[in-house]
Amino acid sequence: MNKKRALITGITGQDGSYLAELLLEKGYEVFGFYRRTSTPSYSRISHLLDKIYLIPGDLTDQTSITYAIKESNPSEVYNLGAQSFVESAFETAISTAEADALGPVRILESIKLLNPGIKFYQASTSEMYGKVQEIPQTEKTPFYPRSPYGAAKLYAHWATINYREAYGMHASCGILFNHESPRRGEEFVTKKIARYVAAVKYNLTDHIPLGNLDAKRDWGYAKDFVEAMWLMLQKKNPDDYVIATGETHTVREFIEEALKVAELKNPIEKYVKVMPEFLRPAEVDILLGDPSKAKEKLGWKPKTKFKELVRIMVTVELENLKDCKKFNHRKPRIYKAGIAPDRPIKPL
Repeated sequence: MNKKRALITGITGQDGSYLAELLLEKGYEVFGFYRRTSTPSYSRISHLLDKIYLIPGDLTDQTSITYAIKESNPSEVYNLGAQSFVESAFETAISTAEADALGPVRILESIKLLNPGIKFYQASTSEMYGKVQEIPQTEKTPFYPRSPYGAAKLYAHWATINYREAYGMHASCGILFNHESPRRGEEFVTKKIARYVAAVKYNLTDHIPLGNLDAKRDWGYAKDFVEAMWLMLQKKNPDDYVIATGETHTVREFIEEALKVAELKNPIEKYVKVMPEFLRPAEVDILLGDPSKAKEKLGWKPKTKFKELVRIMVTVELENLKDCKKFNHRKPRIYKAGIAPDRPIKPL
């Protein structure tokens, strides 16, 4: 019996690495579509490199997408590739739209032309709700994105539904709320908190630079959430699902819990420094998902509670920084025009 084949875009990211592990456990042949750079990063999938097949390409390039699908010949395509950091989306709105809005459409076009029977998963996001119109948010809640990232993802979300309805394609969207893990990128607030708390613990820094401490998020564990992606493509009929924990917590709560894990007993004011540079131009105040449909139709539910998630993330960072002599952390942004400090200015 032939193994099922899956193609994952963004396989080198947090979700891509966990999904690759899950599919391998289920007996799939796994192909990963990744963006080639001068210094490629395989850190999240280094333990899988002898078990998966990698195909270089770019979501902004139709030819490489078509080639990857033709070469891998998958029964399932999971589109997890994106520019997913909201702050960067404000600074690079056009390239974010190219990858996050038009990238999925390019994949859908290639599937339609090569094999319309391929099942497609689109990674939608709770950021599409933005200025929320109701609490909690469900599959029927009106969208109101508050960032170029949310707007780009909303275009891709509706495009996926359109291809499903217009061409009868098995195309599903997972509206995933915030999901974290030790593999989260260092620019994301949960990873940042975990790293800085560990650095404070070992006297590598004396403060944690953050933005809005009162923002509320529905935080789950990425390893739990990728299972929901797979379950969507096992259903006979495609559909869209909110994937969330159904609980919301503030950034302040996350910090407080992280400090407890590190056994730092002072109040957070002792450690946290609120930096205007880290405030969003348009804030999303609260995200709280209702995963009832996923529980009923997919049989899915989150396994990892909030406090356990924080414990997992901080424990890993404590181990990572245990023997460090110097803590290399990013400096605050200087240029309000939107040029990040790790992206040098080139002369005209």
